[in-house]
Amino acid sequence: MDKYLPDFLDYIGLERGYSRHTFSNYQRDLKQFFGFLKSRPVNREKISSYLEKLGNDGYAPTSIMRKMAALKSFFHYLLSDGKITSDPTSDFKLPKIGLRLPKALSENDTKTLLKSTRANPRDLAILELLYASGLRASELIGLKLGDVNFESAFVKCFGKGGKERIVPIGAIAREALKKYIETERTEQIKKGPVPEAMFLDRNGTAFSRQALWDIVKKYVKKSGVKGKTTVHTLRHSFATHLLEHGADLRTVQEMLGHSNIATTQIYTAVSRERLKKVYRDAHPRA
Repeated sequence: MDKYLPDFLDYIGLERGYSRHTFSNYQRDLKQFFGFLKSRPVNREKISSYLEKLGNDGYAPTSIMRKMAALKSFFHYLLSDGKITSDPTSDFKLPKIGLRLPKALSENDTKTLLKSTRANPRDLAILELLYASGLRASELIGLKLGDVNFESAFVKCFGKGGKERIVPIGAIAREALKKYIETERTEQIKKGPVPEAMFLDRNGTAFSRQALWDIVKKYVKKSGVKGKTTVHTLRHSFATHLLEHGADLRTVQEMLGHSNIATTQIYTAVSRERLKKVYRDAHPRA
């Protein structure tokens, strides 16, 4: 089971953009759990024994809750990615400590960020596609040249658990992709065999999560956009802006690839918070 830890840490660090503090805590908590297991199979009883041991060892309830949150996140990731068929933590409930809303960029900040990439066809195509489609980092990295249908204006991707979905993409993103394919990508593939991957690095090979993370980080800094912004922030922005402009929740759910609409409903809370902020800033008696 611990063989999947590096993949999980890449996921929370690069794709989800967890803070360095949370990343380190989860890494330490999961290694502690694997040390307790000693290569034994994981089941509900083992997890209960582990939690009991933590209590007997004098850990504070908040620390135990965080360690349980790390376990739940880890097994949820494995289940979503098709690495396991059942989640042994599904029956364990964490206390509700308030709704944590996903961070989305304003429309102006999104435009500023995208504008900062215009000098580089590949990077512009990457960021435009992320914002236009709401793709996850892993989905964008796995994208193949034939997965984009320019005539029908759709992109085909494979989400968690290998589930295929079709997402429409707008004219601006399509134009950015065409420009990249016809210019920079054409030059890159002259260096060797033609790869299937849509986005290539400077050596003409498929992109990595780290490279994608570095690109977003680079242009966030260049654009001057404030606050923490990751690949997942563009996914949040995609969903939030669609809802703010009248898209229905079921359609957004389908485009994001959420199996449960409750996961998508959190974006309605983001929209409400934005409305309240606009009201507070604009109304003289707010």
